[in-house]
Amino acid sequence: MRITVAGAGIAGLATAVSLHAAGFHDVTVFEADPGLRPHGLGLNILPNAVRELDELGLLDAVRQRAVRTRELAMYNPRGTLVWREDRGLAAGYRWPQLSVSRARLVHVLAAETRRRLGDGAVVTDARLVGLDRTPGRTRAVFTSRDGTTRTVETDLLIGADGIRSAVRAALHPGEGPPPTNGMTMYRGTVWARPFLTGESMAVLGDDRRRLVLYPIDRDDTTHTTLINWVAAFPDERPAADPAEKREHILRHLGDWAPPGVDLAALVEGTPDIQRYPMIDRDALPRWTFGGVTLLGDAAHAMYPAGSNGATQAVIDARVLAWHLARHPDDPGTALRAYEAERRPQMTELQRSNRSLGPERVLTMAHQRAPGGFADVRDVFSEEELAEISRGYAVTGKFDQDWVNTRPSLSVGGAR
Repeated sequence: MRITVAGAGIAGLATAVSLHAAGFHDVTVFEADPGLRPHGLGLNILPNAVRELDELGLLDAVRQRAVRTRELAMYNPRGTLVWREDRGLAAGYRWPQLSVSRARLVHVLAAETRRRLGDGAVVTDARLVGLDRTPGRTRAVFTSRDGTTRTVETDLLIGADGIRSAVRAALHPGEGPPPTNGMTMYRGTVWARPFLTGESMAVLGDDRRRLVLYPIDRDDTTHTTLINWVAAFPDERPAADPAEKREHILRHLGDWAPPGVDLAALVEGTPDIQRYPMIDRDALPRWTFGGVTLLGDAAHAMYPAGSNGATQAVIDARVLAWHLARHPDDPGTALRAYEAERRPQMTELQRSNRSLGPERVLTMAHQRAPGGFADVRDVFSEEELAEISRGYAVTGKFDQDWVNTRPSLSVGGAR
C-alpha cells in the first residue's frame, strides 16, 4: 500500500513512524515549507501520548531534553491557589507527562522517520495544490517554490497539514478560514530561575485573561530552566515591534502575581515574543472521503487548553495505523473505523476546549468571587473542582485508569 502524508509536523511525522511500526513501508511525508524549521515554542505531552512514544521506542530520545511535569496549579490573578493536582508519575500514571520544545519533538520524529523509511521519506518544499479522488486511487499534486509540480498517485492520502490544512480545504471547500474567539496570545521562552517545584505548570486567570507558565528544559550548570509562557487576553491592536508587545502584555497582566515568578522581568528578558490570534476549527461531520482522511489539527484543531494539541495528534496516528494494520486489504474500512473511533471523542474535546477545558475553574472563581478570596473552600467544594478535572480527563481519554490499563495500540499487542 502506498501511503502519502501531507504535513511534516508532529502529526504527520508521528503518523509515518506509526505506519512503519504497523508494517507499512511505502510511506512518504510531504512538507510545504522548504525545510523542517524549528518553529514553535513549548508544548505538553500527556501520559496517554507519552505511552505511545514509549511503545514506538522514542521516549528516551524525547525526555533527554524535556521536563517531567509534576503538578498543575491554578491561581487567580493575585496568586491565590484555586486548584492543584499531581500530574504524570506523581499522579500514579505509569508514564510521565512531558513538557518539551516543539522543535525537539519534531527533530526526534523526523530522525526516526528517516531512519525507518529512508532519507527520501520526508520531502520538503512541496505544497499540496491539487487533489483528485477516483475509486481506488488518489492523485495529489504538489508544487515547490520555484513552480515545479509533482503528481503523486497514492492508495491513501492522510491530511496532517495543520489548522490551515490544504487537504481539509479540498474536502470541505466552503468552510473558510479558522474562526477566532477574539483572544490574542503572546508567547515566548526565556531562561530563568525555577519556580514552585521546578517541574510545575502554573495557570493564572480571570473570566477573560490567562497566563500559563511551565519549564521545557533545564540547565544544571546554571541552575536555570527554560520557561515557556503564554499570555492571552482580548487585544485587537496589532503589536509589531518587541517593545510594543511587552507594553501590551504588562498593561494587561503586569499586576498579576504568579508564585515565584517576577512577571515583568520574565517578559522583559524574553528575546523573541510571538503573537497569534486564538483560533480553532468547527467540528466536522466527516473526516474521510474514499482513500483520503484527516488527522491532528487538520481534523480537530482546538483552543490550547488542557495540553491536547500534540497529545491527540500522536494518538490519532497510532489509532489510524492500528486500524490499517487490521484491514490491510481494505483501507476504506480501516479509515472509516479510525474515524468512528476518534471523531466523536475529538468533537467532544473541541467543545470542552471552547470553554477552556479544566481552566474554566478560573472563570468560575472570578465570577463567584470577583474581588478575590482568602480560602478557595469558600468558593468551591473540593469535590466540584476534582470532578471538573476528572471529567475533562475522561473526555480526552487520558484519565489514569484508562491510560495505565487499556490495551496496546502496537500491532500484535492485545487490544
